[in-house]
Amino acid sequence: MGRRMRGRGELELADRREAERPTWDEARIARHDLTGPRYTSYPPATHFRPEVGAAEWARAAAASAARGGPLSLYVHIPFCSRVCYYCACNRIVTANRGVGAPYVSRLERELALVVAALGEGRTLTQLHWGGGTPTFLAAAELARLMTAIRGHFSLVSDDAGEFGIEVHPGDLVPEQVFFLRELGFNRLSMGVQDFDPEVQAAVNRHNDPEQVAALLAAARRAGFHSVSLDLIYGLPRQNRARFARTLEEVIALGPDRLSLFNYAHLPHRFKVQRQIRAAELPSPAEKLALFRDAWERLAAAGYRYIGMDHFALPGDELARAQEEGRLARNFQGYTVRRADELLGIGVSAIGELAGVYFQNHRDIARYNAAVDEGRLPLERGYVRSAEDLLRGRVIEELMCHFRLDGRALGERFGVDFWRHFAAERRALEALAAEGLATFEGEVLRATPLGRLLVRRLAMVFDAHLAGDGGRERYSRIL
Repeated sequence: MGRRMRGRGELELADRREAERPTWDEARIARHDLTGPRYTSYPPATHFRPEVGAAEWARAAAASAARGGPLSLYVHIPFCSRVCYYCACNRIVTANRGVGAPYVSRLERELALVVAALGEGRTLTQLHWGGGTPTFLAAAELARLMTAIRGHFSLVSDDAGEFGIEVHPGDLVPEQVFFLRELGFNRLSMGVQDFDPEVQAAVNRHNDPEQVAALLAAARRAGFHSVSLDLIYGLPRQNRARFARTLEEVIALGPDRLSLFNYAHLPHRFKVQRQIRAAELPSPAEKLALFRDAWERLAAAGYRYIGMDHFALPGDELARAQEEGRLARNFQGYTVRRADELLGIGVSAIGELAGVYFQNHRDIARYNAAVDEGRLPLERGYVRSAEDLLRGRVIEELMCHFRLDGRALGERFGVDFWRHFAAERRALEALAAEGLATFEGEVLRATPLGRLLVRRLAMVFDAHLAGDGGRERYSRIL
């Protein structure tokens, strides 16, 4: 029988996939696989300072209230029922479910303090609950918290809003998925990490493909707009054969989105990672091979590489937002709903108002004490300068769209762009000679290799990095 003729759409997809395939030049990748920020903010939270607190918050809140634009809200719920050895999140491991109700009460009080300054009824276009494990809370506590949020804000319609929650599939049953949808969540993120039993044992994280498949099927029946699975490469006992089986099982599940995170082994910063035996970690070459295998398999399965560690099917809104030039990035990663400002509530949560970053206390006792005294639980922050705002938008443009149009950006910010960034252009021209980018007049474009190493390109515009003195605080790009 003759070969089946492929339709025009299939051919275009195949051509595009081939054009976006990077050259896996290990020597070049090794030269540029540096440690650096993930740029969910600019500057990163490592630059936040304790002297930025209540006075700055009051001024920023007043400016926000006067402007009255749409908001994004992040809620941090730190509790987990078990510890995952790779974890670098702010979390509290406990079997005591009784801690949930007092924490929700404090979240309600913090919300009231925030809204008293910002004004009631502000429009909420994006809502994200992270942790920890948000579903550690009982159903009544989850409902109570959502009721409080709806009481203070005007949430846009289900079709227009981006309302997400992170879940641990090992702690969830399908009936709970329907409950989360009834609460108003329309996006679900499940942390799988790896399906291999040996890898799971090494990191104390356990779930199986059948369990995840049941939850994913429930999410589709419930009408979630998008379901994302999180994987991690570079974990102990991972090898190419084992990870290939995980990828095969994940692709068969067909999630709308995938996050493929690079495990950063930083036991000097995160004590729990000392449970991981360094001798069991893949070598740098093996780790790159894991990522390369994943990229190739996901591309062959039709997933688009969005950037950093994110992939999405072409029909998913994340991919569409990138195509249409409206993809954005904030503390939750890539987003399709840019809000003017971000509120963060809960222990360690970060927000931004009127160009100023604020972070809550990272210690639960200090957080509790502040809220109990009727104070905002602020620990530190950062007042962004006009130059920070410019560089932050340039970095976000690169991270989201892999290109910079110097003329357009110059007009937007009132600067002669490439004259303003003359030193950066010289550095980028050197990276272009290495195959990471090309210049077409005033437009910089990342090559397929440059897309993989987009953090390397973004770091060129980081004016704080040279004096950071602490790159060991950051993960490697790949």
